[in-house]
Amino acid sequence: MKRLRRATSIAFRSLLILIFVSAPVLAAESTESDPLAASMGTFFKWLNFVIVFGGIIFLIRKYGESAFRANAQAIAAKITEAAEVKAQADRELSEVTAKIANFDREVAAMRETSAREAAAEAARLREAARVEIEKIKQAAHVELIAAERAAHQEVRALAASMAVERAGVVVSARMNPEIRARLFRNFLGEVERTRN
Repeated sequence: MKRLRRATSIAFRSLLILIFVSAPVLAAESTESDPLAASMGTFFKWLNFVIVFGGIIFLIRKYGESAFRANAQAIAAKITEAAEVKAQADRELSEVTAKIANFDREVAAMRETSAREAAAEAARLREAARVEIEKIKQAAHVELIAAERAAHQEVRALAASMAVERAGVVVSARMNPEIRARLFRNFLGEVERTRN
């Protein structure tokens, strides 16, 4: 940046020198009217132009060339740096692109894995449900058998109770006082024998 300012300052100074040097020549040119002097004036004008232009070129080469070279080197360094940054960005872009491509594959693999796991879980749940249904069926069967046994026993008890009642009614209907007395004596005789 300093070199650019310096080169600009030098160019500005050179322009001022050119203006100051050429100003008297331009002023003298407008006052001359002699043709011989005019041709000599033209010669001096060109000579003046060559000297001023040569001085400007000398100054530019002396001071400007190094500034321009430094500026060119700075630009070249910036271009090189930009190329390196671009190359790094391209590498990162290719890595990201590769990761994105791999990401699609990873997502597909994850979907496939989750589908397999879901199918395995569904099969496991179906099997667990089947086993549970089988257990419930067995428990229901055992409960039915137990209920059937209980019902049979209840029916037997009810039948026995009804048979005893019916027998009691039949016996009561056929029993008379004489049979009762004989049964009572037999009972007492049995008690007497068991005591001895």
